[in-house]
Amino acid sequence: MKKHKEEKVLISVGVDVSKEKSTICVLKPFGEVLMPPRDFQHTKSDMKGLLSILKGYDDDIRITMEATGNYHLPIALFLRESGYSVGIVNPLEMKRYRCQGIRNPKTDSIDAMMIAQFGIDFWNRPIKDYSVDAIRADLKLLGAQYASFMKTRQDRCLALGNIMDRTLPGMYGILDDFNKYTGKDKQSDFVYDFYHADKISKYSEGKFCEKYEEWSKKKGYIFKDKEARQLYSIAKDSIPTLKMSDNTKLIVREIISVLREVDDSLYGILNQMNELAKKLPEYETVLSMAGVGKSIGPRLMAEIGDPRRFHSAKALIAYAGIDAPPYQSGKFIGTERHMSKRGSRIMRKLGYEIMDSVNKHQKTYAEDPVCIYFLKKRSEGKHYRVAMFAAYNKFLRVYHSRVAYVLNNAE
Repeated sequence: MKKHKEEKVLISVGVDVSKEKSTICVLKPFGEVLMPPRDFQHTKSDMKGLLSILKGYDDDIRITMEATGNYHLPIALFLRESGYSVGIVNPLEMKRYRCQGIRNPKTDSIDAMMIAQFGIDFWNRPIKDYSVDAIRADLKLLGAQYASFMKTRQDRCLALGNIMDRTLPGMYGILDDFNKYTGKDKQSDFVYDFYHADKISKYSEGKFCEKYEEWSKKKGYIFKDKEARQLYSIAKDSIPTLKMSDNTKLIVREIISVLREVDDSLYGILNQMNELAKKLPEYETVLSMAGVGKSIGPRLMAEIGDPRRFHSAKALIAYAGIDAPPYQSGKFIGTERHMSKRGSRIMRKLGYEIMDSVNKHQKTYAEDPVCIYFLKKRSEGKHYRVAMFAAYNKFLRVYHSRVAYVLNNAE
């Protein structure tokens, strides 16, 4: 009789990732435990020890772990480079899988076993390749840093607004804010030198206009007589609640000094993102789209990456969190649904910036399908933000189609 070749057994490796270490469990189908939960540090010595254990199994091995920001990257990269299939699972999906009981206890060991069991239950699910080229990886990293610095800037602007309400009441927002293309901030520069209303009102109107003109030329700004007279009028009529003193001067200037540092970082990061984005084949295509310029384009490319990693435009829309999942039960069909907001917060912020630009430059984008759709929704009586995100939905569909076409032709 011919001997049948022994079939390989499925082996699932569950990895519960935490900072600098992982708890790992190895299971076979029907709950057979090959290796009980055990901790491994994210070091070369411990990873080599893990490899020696895995090499002892002459079977079909699949490794599963949750996406945990940067924590899972060392072990995922090491195992992939060692030739193993590594599946990265959305933490929300894993949480819903794990919480099927009544008590739902949670420890690293239990989580590792549950992740390993998940790997067995969903063995036939294809593993996506999340690897990206070096340029897109660097662009993504810079995009995350830009978002972080922008949040810091918002906090500093709030602090500046609060102190200006006490030293220069009514003046916040009169002058131009940070310019992403030049890196200049006229408002901060002005307040740094004229930190108190008394610093302005001590001059006559004509004398202050002369001072303001000299200051504008020195700082490289265009002098506007009307703007100077408006600033003088506000300062003359205001009631500051802090006196003009060395202490007030120090507080104002320290806030602006930090704000300037953040502005310099934002300007540098955005310039570097543009230089990297220019190396990608879709750069010109993205910048030609309605509402997208050199400030938004690189950030959008960084957040989306290669759009072909999404199986369809609907998947990209879901990633942005602006999809409205269907809701139906029996004879009831939900019609008034809201955005899921399950996806990228940065994508929704970029969508707001893009559609705000489209709205402000309607004449420029009059022939663009996204602008036409936005105006159509507004004419139907839709609320501004409802129309905005409906048009952003269309924008992402166009983006997915155009950029995927360019990338396919570039290969």
